[in-house]
Amino acid sequence: MRTCPPPDPVQKAPAAPPGRRPSGTLLWLTAVAVLFAAVQLAYVVPGSGLSWDETVYVSQVGGNAPPAYFSAPRARGISYLVAPAAALTASTTALRIYLALLSAAALLGALSVWRKVLPTPVLVGAGALFAGLWPTLFYGPAAMPNLWCALGALAATGWVVRAVRGAAGPVETAGAGTAVALVALMRPADGFWLALPLAMAVTLVPGRRRPRLCAALAGGLAAGCAPWTAEAFAHYGGLAARLHRSGEIQGGLGWNVAVDDHLRALAGRTLCRPCDVGWESPGTAVWWVALPLLAVGGILAARRAGRGATALLATATGLSTAVPYLFLVEYAAPRFLLPAYALLAVPVAEYLVHLFTRARRARRPVGLAALTLALAAHLTVQLSVLSHAVRVSHSTTSGFAAVAGELNRLGVRPPCVVSGDHAVPIAYYAGCVSRQTGGHDASITPEALRALARRVPTAVLTTDGEVPPPAVGGARAVPLPAGLGAGPHRTYLLPGPALGPTVAAGRKSG
Repeated sequence: MRTCPPPDPVQKAPAAPPGRRPSGTLLWLTAVAVLFAAVQLAYVVPGSGLSWDETVYVSQVGGNAPPAYFSAPRARGISYLVAPAAALTASTTALRIYLALLSAAALLGALSVWRKVLPTPVLVGAGALFAGLWPTLFYGPAAMPNLWCALGALAATGWVVRAVRGAAGPVETAGAGTAVALVALMRPADGFWLALPLAMAVTLVPGRRRPRLCAALAGGLAAGCAPWTAEAFAHYGGLAARLHRSGEIQGGLGWNVAVDDHLRALAGRTLCRPCDVGWESPGTAVWWVALPLLAVGGILAARRAGRGATALLATATGLSTAVPYLFLVEYAAPRFLLPAYALLAVPVAEYLVHLFTRARRARRPVGLAALTLALAAHLTVQLSVLSHAVRVSHSTTSGFAAVAGELNRLGVRPPCVVSGDHAVPIAYYAGCVSRQTGGHDASITPEALRALARRVPTAVLTTDGEVPPPAVGGARAVPLPAGLGAGPHRTYLLPGPALGPTVAAGRKSG
């Protein structure tokens, strides 16, 4: 096993950048965090329901239904995060408010780590750029792990930068290890791709070697992955077996260039799988195409200001976190790249501040106006896409709730079981447990499902034209409310004591 290199002489921490007042910086960062929370509360939270993945995570610790099947790729970090709210109430609105406020506080905390190494305009600009992206705003109040990986990655990189620019004290060491552990707890693979470039920076760069920091990063990664690893041995037959199953569920991990998929997904698609749709709104990806150029410009501008290593490490770490999603996974979701966006916001802010400063000193009002208009147009596009994503999400979750309400009306009430198409979220809304006889969430055989139906109300959901699964036997289909798009359009109510032996065969529509 490779050991960390011996320490180099402790260097004196650099002085704060000139012209920056820590108290003033904190005030500006607080304003960014407050605005971030306000937009979430005003645009995203009202009327929102839980998505498919969210119902899985929330059901593990409370909410409206028994725990859903927890597939191999998932980690329990987000379930731990929502547990305090989910244990107290099943209200989705209360959970959303809790997460919106918590994410704003976490954004403030992650940005504050950088106060000793970045000037106020750059740091505030980086925070505003990241907080203004539609995926950041959309997932701020969501029970999903990706934003928390982004904030953890931002904090971890900030602690490492502070350590390599000065003495790696206990605060920096503990902070970096804890942040990596948080990311690994949320998504173990993200923790690995985060820790890799940070560990290389503190072990391979002459004059920057920090053995204790190296050990903290490795320890944080191991600690964060520990629950996932323990579950692998307890339920999957070992770590290799769980990794193999995780790859199968994700479509097989290998060389898959998904750059164009991510471009198309920026139009507001929360999941693009398979991503065989047209590029409907090219204007929504202009900023994404410009991102590499802006980052390179930021590295050069930071180098002239004596912060080149800081911008370079932020860029390298951000690119590392993006590698698996751009080149190893065959589908796209904007949330996957949130850690990269959080870190690339640092060099981009360096470049934008440089441009504004140069235009102001040269007394070029046209240049200042052009930069301001470009940023305003960017923000307008982000809010427009956010509005679209929120509308689609509301429509989808309303469809889940409508089907669940119809199932309750038909007698499928807790304790109950739902299987078939879209069973996971609909079961949550109906207060039932979901059990699948095939696919990624397979957890029961058709025979066992029919046996279970003799004890509790059981429904099997299907779409139009779908061949009824073996579990339904001779049960008759009952139409379901329209409006769920490609979701279930009918249900088969399996005979049982709660419904009566002839209900499923004789139930009529209406």
